[in-house]
Amino acid sequence: VLHSSVMYKQNNTTQDPFYFILTGIPGFEAFHIWISIPFCCFYTISIMGNTTILAVILREPSLHQPMYLFLSMLALTDLGLTLTTLPTVMQLLWFNIQKITFEACFAQFFFLHGFSFMESSVLLAMSFDRYVAICHPLHYASILTSKVIGRIGVAIICRCVLAVLPSLLLLKRLPFCHSHLLSHSYCLHQDMIRLVCADIQVNSWFALVVVLLIIAVDPLLIVLSYALILRSILGTATWTERLRALNNCLSHFLAVLVLYVPMVSLSMTHRFAKHAPPLVHVAIANIYLLAPPVMNPIIYSVKTKQILQGIFHLLFQRKLQ
Repeated sequence: VLHSSVMYKQNNTTQDPFYFILTGIPGFEAFHIWISIPFCCFYTISIMGNTTILAVILREPSLHQPMYLFLSMLALTDLGLTLTTLPTVMQLLWFNIQKITFEACFAQFFFLHGFSFMESSVLLAMSFDRYVAICHPLHYASILTSKVIGRIGVAIICRCVLAVLPSLLLLKRLPFCHSHLLSHSYCLHQDMIRLVCADIQVNSWFALVVVLLIIAVDPLLIVLSYALILRSILGTATWTERLRALNNCLSHFLAVLVLYVPMVSLSMTHRFAKHAPPLVHVAIANIYLLAPPVMNPIIYSVKTKQILQGIFHLLFQRKLQ
């Protein structure tokens, strides 16, 4: 009788019409408190690193240039992505709070995918910045004015909202009559849509269009910009100038890899490895969401001399105060 009551309670919880149920690390539930330690470190590094980069760019007038303005957009995006997943992940690992309301889950869905697409869009804008700086240096200041950068920022926000909002509205209209148990500690579109018990053909087609327009087009345009950069520097520059130009692009190239390798891996896993162990899906999803916000501040702090100098200057000023 006790066993039956427990099973009824679990089934009733996972099918509660007002909640989704989040999942931690499958098979390691007993070790969640220990697993929370590296997660806490990653979140701390992300918040401190991106906040520091924003503070340095804000305080240093010499960094109020297109390249660093785009970098500040990237840091803001990484900060938003971090703060979107932090509450549900840490409350699950620390306090085993698995329930999340439908409204909160859809809100997290919107910001999580929105900031993820925004990261891709900002990296695309940064590749255009590098192309103009290397291939058209004399026109760099006249092309990428503050007004143009502001318009690019607004266009990025509009693009991401238009990409995510229809998916959210299309998903929200559908009934979730299966178990409401999600396979991650946050709300992903790929995870939520599998719980729907209705025709999802429209959702699938729209998701495919979004994937083609962002996950496919953005990397292709970034590769095209690098191809044009390589053609320019190999055709006219000396070896010293070539190495300097390539070094200027290295930070951006590493940031591109950090974002797109996990993103493509996650999409491929959800589409072609649905029967893989749950731990594989969870690990790839966590890498996809944590790697860019954690690694980008480290990459740009180490590889960009001006940012590193700004950090030392910021710390030195604080010590004097």
